[in-house]
Amino acid sequence: MIKRILGKDLEVSAVGLGCMGLSQSYPPFPEKEEGIRFLRRAVEMGQTFFDTSEAYAMGANEELVGEALAPVRDKVKIATKFGWDFKDGRIVGLDSRPETIRKAVDASLKRLRTDHIDLYYQHRVDREVPIEEVAGCISELVKQGKILHFGLSEASVNTVRKAHAVCPVTAVQSEYSMWYRMPEEGMLDLCEELDIGFVPFSPLGKGFLTGTVKKDATFADNDIRHSIPRFMERENMEHNQALAEAVKMFAEDQRLAPAQIAPVWFKIIIIIVESEGRL
Repeated sequence: MIKRILGKDLEVSAVGLGCMGLSQSYPPFPEKEEGIRFLRRAVEMGQTFFDTSEAYAMGANEELVGEALAPVRDKVKIATKFGWDFKDGRIVGLDSRPETIRKAVDASLKRLRTDHIDLYYQHRVDREVPIEEVAGCISELVKQGKILHFGLSEASVNTVRKAHAVCPVTAVQSEYSMWYRMPEEGMLDLCEELDIGFVPFSPLGKGFLTGTVKKDATFADNDIRHSIPRFMERENMEHNQALAEAVKMFAEDQRLAPAQIAPVWFKIIIIIVESEGRL
């Protein structure tokens, strides 16, 4: 498995494994034992970077990841996330107050069956709490050994810069694919400037770029795509089918599956441009 370095020294497999879908967002969900077998098989195949969150299935996903990876904890890196306000078994908003973060990290450590979290992301920016205050709290947790690296998810360039000035940010996580390219508007440049790793999620466009989502597709209420306009508004779906079809046709020419093309589209573009002498 090819390795990458996030930030200064966090070594992970080049492709991370997002564990959310084992417990929520993309039904049907596997039985617990099947999920455990799947995660352990991933480790056997060289996977070392696993991503979860306190928010996924209200902590159940962390419990699954913790149980599956406990026997191989020294071989893997685990990323999880904080920043939510829970009441009566559901998420009611954001909460990144230091007192909440300290409780959240202890709860995550317990569910993950570990004494440290390799990469701890703020899942979403809480506008009610200055990011400098959040970063200061994380810095304390790093000193305590509970957290090894600090990350931010779906944050702005300005927020990342402010956080990094207080506590070094190792990674920024954001949606990024040929279908969603917002990180190109400053975030990628910032990560290069500050030596921060960039971790894209949904490189397959939440399944759309695999060519399996048709324009008349419908999604169950517990499917995350049920609430995303790119999927639920017919006009959007019909318009975007042109992109999915282009990926599919290119993949067929290369005798590959669309899912093999979509995650490496930028590299493919560079190769094509170089071959034509235009770079």
